[in-house]
Amino acid sequence: MNRLYHIPLSPFCRKVRLVMAEKRIEVELVEERYWDPSNEFVRRNPAAQVPILRYDGRFLTDSTATCEYLDERVPDPQLIPSDPFDRYEVRRLVAWFDDKFHNEVTRNLLYERVNKKLAGQGYPDSRNIKSGASKIKYHIDYMSELLEHRRWLAGDVMTLADFTAAAHFSCLDYIRDIDWNRSAAVKDWYAKIKSRPAFRSILADQVSGFPQPSHYADLDF
Repeated sequence: MNRLYHIPLSPFCRKVRLVMAEKRIEVELVEERYWDPSNEFVRRNPAAQVPILRYDGRFLTDSTATCEYLDERVPDPQLIPSDPFDRYEVRRLVAWFDDKFHNEVTRNLLYERVNKKLAGQGYPDSRNIKSGASKIKYHIDYMSELLEHRRWLAGDVMTLADFTAAAHFSCLDYIRDIDWNRSAAVKDWYAKIKSRPAFRSILADQVSGFPQPSHYADLDF
């Protein structure tokens, strides 16, 4: 059995989960407290980060490298295009959300509101929360511009870029940090992607001390 060491509200773990579910790869989920790493955890990944995927007897780390590996091993459905420019655009947007969006938004909202409490690292920093709440507006507007000309974020077909963005957005939606009224295009995009069967386990997640909002698992918001 494949095994994914993860935490539920990690966009990087959720990205791998979504890819595996879309490709119908069965996996056992094992929660891993990365902030209190065991020796065994560090042996699996010396960087002491999740996700870690045990797949075919190997331990795979780094969410993007893992997703690209899975896309090559199980090519149906294809989530990274064959065309060089299309592939570039997918990788550009994956990096956008996992780097720029993560550092400007996810880290300042999710990590301050949730991760600090789970890890016993003190109270949220209101300055970081204010910054994240301000920066997310820019990112939603940018996504809205992309979706004015495309069916999906990177083009006319759903790709790893969409799952990467949706992984971040789903975490923030869980803690009520997205203004869905800011962009009808972004709201429609998220409703479309969260209606996919691959999203079912994500929408079923429950984090102790942080109950789901009433709209979180509602496919019609």
